[in-house]
Amino acid sequence: MSAGNNIKTQDVEGLVELFKASSWDEMHVQVGEFELFLSNDPHATGPGRASTALAAPSVTHHLAAPPSATLAATPANSPNPVSTVIPEGLVAIRAPNLGTFYRAPKPGAPSYVEVGQTIEAHTEICLIEVMKLFAPVAAGVRGVVREVLVKDGEMVEFDALLMFIEPAK
Repeated sequence: MSAGNNIKTQDVEGLVELFKASSWDEMHVQVGEFELFLSNDPHATGPGRASTALAAPSVTHHLAAPPSATLAATPANSPNPVSTVIPEGLVAIRAPNLGTFYRAPKPGAPSYVEVGQTIEAHTEICLIEVMKLFAPVAAGVRGVVREVLVKDGEMVEFDALLMFIEPAK
């Protein structure tokens, strides 16, 4: 999808996935002329527009975009699949939501973590970005980073494997 505000299909998909994974009843996002309303109530009409409702629990989603935006007919490019086998003795850190994976807080900055680095449970290990909203991801476990499975700037799905950590004993 492309609008005058550079809204991409994967941005909208990311917001839908984020909403579905949340406990929110409704979500309203407006970027310039683009407006998205998500609701768990199939009868919700949104903020002043009956055509923008999207019923989150249903299998089929309907999304109405403003005239300045067009929906792409093909799915967004998916990243290269990574192994889903978690090596024995390691803990997998997974993506909390769909978005773009970033190893550093900004371009040119050092990565949050490197392979072989000892980390604490509260250590930020990466960022996941959806529509310019950057969510830091904490390790959640104390230990040593053993493998980074995703390339910087790569799109990740919800629950995708990001890193393997060897927990401290």
